[in-house]
Amino acid sequence: MATISEATTVPETEAEALAFARRVLRDEAAALAGVRERLDGSIVRAARLVYQCQGGVIVTGMGKAGLVGQKTAATFASTGTRAYPLHPGEAVHGDMGRIRDGDVVVAFSQSGETEELLRILPSVRRIGARLVAVTERASSSLGRAADVCIAMGPIAEACPLGLAPSASTTAMMAVGDALALLVSRMRDFTPEDFALNHPAGTLGRRLTRVEDVMRTGRDVRTATPGETVRQVFVRLAGPRRRSGAVLVRDDQDRLLGIFTDSDLVRLFEKRREAELDRPIGEVMTANPFRATAGAMLGEAVELMKGRKISELPVVDREGRLLGLIDVTDLIGTSPEDFEE
Repeated sequence: MATISEATTVPETEAEALAFARRVLRDEAAALAGVRERLDGSIVRAARLVYQCQGGVIVTGMGKAGLVGQKTAATFASTGTRAYPLHPGEAVHGDMGRIRDGDVVVAFSQSGETEELLRILPSVRRIGARLVAVTERASSSLGRAADVCIAMGPIAEACPLGLAPSASTTAMMAVGDALALLVSRMRDFTPEDFALNHPAGTLGRRLTRVEDVMRTGRDVRTATPGETVRQVFVRLAGPRRRSGAVLVRDDQDRLLGIFTDSDLVRLFEKRREAELDRPIGEVMTANPFRATAGAMLGEAVELMKGRKISELPVVDREGRLLGLIDVTDLIGTSPEDFEE
């Protein structure tokens, strides 16, 4: 550990400051490696307790450990486990009512002797909730009171004074993640489940499937191959959501081809107006690019960008038409939104 004189010396150069920052990361990484080596079957038992509970998971801690608890509760919630943070100071003033028989309380405390946390333990027992402790020593007051104690072992803080929670909170955060993700694995949590919990932002876009955004029904212009181009556009006139393509399908709803507004413009540009009275099946683009239901939206965006197309039909596994993705529905979305 650094001496007081070393801790209070202001780095004189950028190189010295950078070296200090790197030492902090080195010390925290070393602490995390130590916890990893000491981790035992207690985390599996704790995960099973959470997985099998019929209620919710209440995550608590005081100070910096409480902030770790808030993040752990969020990780639980986003990966399939109903979880809520609880401040122990507020709990003794009425918020114990959030805990029910059948819940599991996950309590974080480096020392295992945090007064505010220990004060709620008798009530946790009376209510009938189970207790998982994440702390340094199983022999601490918190560790002894727990149904399962995940003991991290001694951790030296990265703070030069050895006082500010740093390496210990990093370790607690990692153990909380390991616990939540182990429970998620037990639940066989899927990308589809994850998408339900993350409908917005990049995560939501990355996990969205084509059928979640495609146009359907009246918003998709369709035709049969025997109709003339003129008949199709006259029939489809009138108010509707605008799309730049007519999808041609057979009487079994199988996709045969596509005829776009650009195809129509080219007929006029090349003075081929007579083809307006030919069957659309003769002038359409047969066997167009398509997406199959179940495909990720990111794959569809990449295909549309790579092939420079503005409309992408969506079909089922038998080739039956389900809908259409129009580029105007994807404004503000790019393939980069779906990168890891």
